[in-house]
Amino acid sequence: MTRATPSLRRALDAALRAAVAGDVGFDAYTRHLFSTDASMYAIDPVGVVFPRDASDVQATVEVAARFDVPVLPRGAGTSLAGQTVGHAVVLDLSRHMNGIVRIDPESATATVQPGVVQDDLNLAAARHGLLFAPDTSTGNRATLGGMIGNNSCGARSARYGMTIDHVQALEVVLSDAATARLEEVDEGDLARRRGGTDLESRLYRVLPALVRENADVIRGALPPHWRRSGGYRLERLLPDAGPLNLAHLVVGSEGTLAVTTEATVRLVPRPGAIAAVVGHFETVNAAIEAAPGAMEEGATAVELVDHMILGLARRSPVHRHLTQLLEGSPGAILWVEFYGADEGEATSGMERLRARWAREGRGYALLPAPTAREQEGFRALRKAGLGLLMAAGRHGERSVAFVEDTAVAPEVLPEYTRRFAGILEEHGLKAGFYGHASAGCLHIRPFMNLARPGEPARMRTVAEAVLELVTEFGGMNASEHGDGLVRGEFNRRFFGDDFYELMRRVKTTFDPHGRMNPGKKVDVPPMTEHLREPALPVAPKPRTYFHFPEDDGMRGAARRCQRIGACRKSPTSGGVMCPSYMATRQEEHATRGRANALVAALSLGDPETALGSAALHEILDLCLECKACKTECPLSVDMATLKSEALAFRHRSHGIPLRTRLFGHVRAVNRLGAALAPLSNLSADAGPLRVVLERVVGIDRRRPLPRFRRDSLPRWFRGFQGSVRAKTRKQAGQAPRGGRLPDIPNPHRGRVLFLADSFTSYIEPEIGRAAIELLHLAGWAVELVEDVCCGRSLISK
Repeated sequence: MTRATPSLRRALDAALRAAVAGDVGFDAYTRHLFSTDASMYAIDPVGVVFPRDASDVQATVEVAARFDVPVLPRGAGTSLAGQTVGHAVVLDLSRHMNGIVRIDPESATATVQPGVVQDDLNLAAARHGLLFAPDTSTGNRATLGGMIGNNSCGARSARYGMTIDHVQALEVVLSDAATARLEEVDEGDLARRRGGTDLESRLYRVLPALVRENADVIRGALPPHWRRSGGYRLERLLPDAGPLNLAHLVVGSEGTLAVTTEATVRLVPRPGAIAAVVGHFETVNAAIEAAPGAMEEGATAVELVDHMILGLARRSPVHRHLTQLLEGSPGAILWVEFYGADEGEATSGMERLRARWAREGRGYALLPAPTAREQEGFRALRKAGLGLLMAAGRHGERSVAFVEDTAVAPEVLPEYTRRFAGILEEHGLKAGFYGHASAGCLHIRPFMNLARPGEPARMRTVAEAVLELVTEFGGMNASEHGDGLVRGEFNRRFFGDDFYELMRRVKTTFDPHGRMNPGKKVDVPPMTEHLREPALPVAPKPRTYFHFPEDDGMRGAARRCQRIGACRKSPTSGGVMCPSYMATRQEEHATRGRANALVAALSLGDPETALGSAALHEILDLCLECKACKTECPLSVDMATLKSEALAFRHRSHGIPLRTRLFGHVRAVNRLGAALAPLSNLSADAGPLRVVLERVVGIDRRRPLPRFRRDSLPRWFRGFQGSVRAKTRKQAGQAPRGGRLPDIPNPHRGRVLFLADSFTSYIEPEIGRAAIELLHLAGWAVELVEDVCCGRSLISK
């Protein structure tokens, strides 16, 4: 592939802007924001395109081919294996191509664009009593296109299988920029499709014959465990696997074969009722040994959480209340769900399990979770494992995802886990254990500091030892997170030379010129290349107003973000992080994007200049400083404090603009406006004055202005205060007199200080009046505090 020089980027940028209706970003900050995902890797992309529809995807692939530049499709960027980073034109399919085309209740299918979020699809499907069964822990931001690219599954996989089991058809753009619909074909349709001269016809001529001729190689190379996300799913094209459907080859291909622009997926009936329990166990292995029994009693999901993650949850403001429900201090818990057509059926499974575990002496306590609220809470606790572990690192250590995706048959999982723990102990590593005990997949992420000399080599040694272990146990090296950059280089060793060469032939058949997300699945660089942390330059630590306890100060605070993308969650998922991203769906307006931008700025030689730059200021500008990220982000990235510090740098280098001064001192402005009302409201309607405000202060002339009120809250309160004082003295048999409101004889409740904000005081006083009158009628003596400011506007500016 051609490496992107500045001149090539400029030419490609111009060509793409002329060819697509969507947005195009080739500037340094946009490239930096898309250089990373939730993995440990970073690669500077050539540029980023935000296509509006399939024709934009086509145009991008065609233009990139003319410049001999690769393309890389991307959804939410939650990949843990590095699939969505590369030196390519990144196609962000999440911003615009996120619609649900249709849901057909009769056929129980949904047709969606690749950027639709998993939870949003399930919300829409629920109206028809249906569900998209694969259930990732990132379901509130993971896109269907990403799930198709990885062949994701999740907690319910032992019952419902993987994404590949639910994909019916895919609309794709091939490497020659032609579109194709990949779906089941019969013999007659196959004969018609392979008769042409284009790339699609070649696929139908070459691939069935290739698979048929190498059937023994394919069957011999695949491990017996069904949970497969690594390699290409060639066994799905075997003659005895059912009707030919090339969509099943694209599922799990990580964008290396084609770009999905639309998918038709099967839905399953939603359960009529769910019963759930939390089993308490002394050790992780005791919990794992109890999991097969739960599955035999009909459980839909059996999820393990170990003592390390429970300990972290106890310190989390979001999950602490759940851990307080647990009995004692378990070494591990199993979260077990039973689905049923009605409450009786679901509960009967739970009761059978209770009796079985009691009979077998499994665990020491069983906590039922009968309500939907409790069930959602414990599910969220299990799904928060990744974020909780990533937040737990100390002294530069992170919970690193590189051996977290192995899976073995559940019956051998206890012994496998013991051997796995032995490998970690041998290399002096600690890790949390959690995941899908029902499917034999535990997510184990050792704590490491990859910037430390020798640490990448130690990581590779552990990865190779785990590869040998999972092979010995007949398991899968990549069971739901895919190969990417972290496991792709081991595919030849894992599958064998013959199968690996078949994978390469599949790749070149789909992509003769190697332009579709190269360097994934086959011909992957060593796992220790392109590591993000070691590549960060040593940078000066700027002096700051706020105290940032991390080793490298403000940059360390921004580096707390590990790109897992919780700030990109769908508005339907609850919580308020991140409000500006919910409105714009732009990466730079998520906490992750802003933290990424700050890391870039603080990695330059002169942080004073970088933090004062207009480009960075524009990225940070829509941060509302609401502090939601401080609580809802699993890593507690405090973007409000970081933004305030960055604004201080900008003001120090560029001065404080008039607009900023006015909005920062809005209380004084509003107080003056109320005192001069109604004259001060003339500017709201006067065209010439609005033009001046727009040019000088930056207030758009189309934006309605608030109306100052002469009958402000402080003015009204003085009259109210007098009437209360008079009434009090009358009740006490005293004559009215002036002065400060005295103590009320025998007050019902006590005294309340009412702090009215700048807008309630001078623009919307009726809100404050209603509140004060209500408090008074409820028996409180009210005092209005009007001589102080909370400082919120000053902090914001």
